[in-house]
Amino acid sequence: MARSDTDTRMSDVPGSSGTRGGSGTERNPERERIREPDEQTTKWGLPLAVVVVGMFMSVLDTSIVNVAIPTMQKQYNVTADDIEWVSTAYTLCLGVIVPTSAWLGDRIGLRRLYLISLLSFAAFSALCGTATDLPTMVVYRIMQAVPGGVIPVTCLTILYRMVPPEKVGAAMGLYGFGIVVAPGVGPALGGYLVEYVDWRLIFYINVPIGILGAVAAVFILPSFGGARSRRFDALGFACVATGLFALLLAVSEGQIWGWTSYPILILLIGSFNLLVLFVAVELWVPEPLLDVRVFTSRAFVRSLILVIITYMGMFGVLYLWPQFLQNDQDLTPMHTGLALLPQAAVMGVIMPFAGRIYDRIGARWPAVIGLTLITAATAMMVEVTADTPRAQIIAWMMVRAAGMGTCMMPIMTAGISALPSRLSSVGSAYNTLFQRVSSALGVSAMTALSTASAAQVAADRSALSRPGFADTPPAIGAVVGQGPHGIIGLWQQVQGQVLAESYSDVFLVLTVMSALGIPLAFLLRGTRSTQE
Repeated sequence: MARSDTDTRMSDVPGSSGTRGGSGTERNPERERIREPDEQTTKWGLPLAVVVVGMFMSVLDTSIVNVAIPTMQKQYNVTADDIEWVSTAYTLCLGVIVPTSAWLGDRIGLRRLYLISLLSFAAFSALCGTATDLPTMVVYRIMQAVPGGVIPVTCLTILYRMVPPEKVGAAMGLYGFGIVVAPGVGPALGGYLVEYVDWRLIFYINVPIGILGAVAAVFILPSFGGARSRRFDALGFACVATGLFALLLAVSEGQIWGWTSYPILILLIGSFNLLVLFVAVELWVPEPLLDVRVFTSRAFVRSLILVIITYMGMFGVLYLWPQFLQNDQDLTPMHTGLALLPQAAVMGVIMPFAGRIYDRIGARWPAVIGLTLITAATAMMVEVTADTPRAQIIAWMMVRAAGMGTCMMPIMTAGISALPSRLSSVGSAYNTLFQRVSSALGVSAMTALSTASAAQVAADRSALSRPGFADTPPAIGAVVGQGPHGIIGLWQQVQGQVLAESYSDVFLVLTVMSALGIPLAFLLRGTRSTQE
């Protein structure tokens, strides 16, 4: 007889009892204590909406700030490399703080930690809006990243503690709505504020959202039992924090410093050694910061691999298309943001339904169908040219968004649901870590690939154009003219074609990555009663 989904996930990880109270089975006091809010209330929709507010705010900040980077560069009169530290410093701090989120939730309590993080994020966002120079902005962004790294893990852990297991798919679908709407709304909203109001409002907008979310949490969000007193694993934290810092720094600066330069190689080697040491420490200490034994769950590992594939592709595409629309098709930041809205709307509509489908049939078929759509849409993007109509680009992004909306939440849910409830916070922390690293790696790797491809394509075109150009020298007026037949116009056309061809190469790589994920998706749990 096949075990239930709950029994399966309770026995996937060593040290879990694999039993559940009721129906004559052995009772699990720890699990009953953790799940206590579920027995007090059956309505989790409104509390979930409060949690989505916090997640929405933290995700919105990332996408909305990127739009204002060029304006901030002019305001502070700094180089392009220097202004990138507004984003890089935030990303590096996130990698350091995320591993502590599970311990803080146990120590302080999830509800209290959520409130503190929400209000702190709003306060530090206000400070960012007051920054008058780049160093001050970077310091404030680091402070903002501390609660920004805690919020996603806390929100996801609250969801799993608050929602009954049989409804977790539907809840994750609603939770994902906040994750995908923010990146779609962010560029359009940020573009409008930058162009027509003041770029500092991209930070101030977090203040009312944070305050309203905190007030709602006080009255609506339930408590989650007593906080467990657990010793802080200082050695494990030092290893994982330093290792992730080195990895994210290498990923962020690899394009600028050179991927084969000594600093990048030293960072990558040091990161690898520190993360290996972290695994050894976590297996040795009696109270690990993040229990690495969760990786003995095959379902959890499969989920993380698919998270890497989907997040690298999603953030790589979200970074490349705005660059193409602005640099090659001369769209303003606001109009570029508006072009991204349809794909966010598609994901926002599909995700809640995908969550309900997961509750009925499991993660396998939503993941397979979603990854197939992603692969097909990305394959169509390979045909991009400098003259590709904007409507066609939007259609490609919408098809790809339909695939992301279908598979993203079922993949994440299948992994975390495979763990016992006592490890849900650890699973959430690892899930968030892999998301952050994958998104940073996706942007950096795809940028490096497009840059290398563009250089090669430009060199090839230059070599081919020299003989013909020398044989038919243009008139002086054409040489200096800025029309379509002048040198400047010709150079702009060639640059557009080079950019399109380089992006075509990137989309080909992303197509192969997505296709490789389809066989792995077939190994996910097909039904809620399937034995792992």
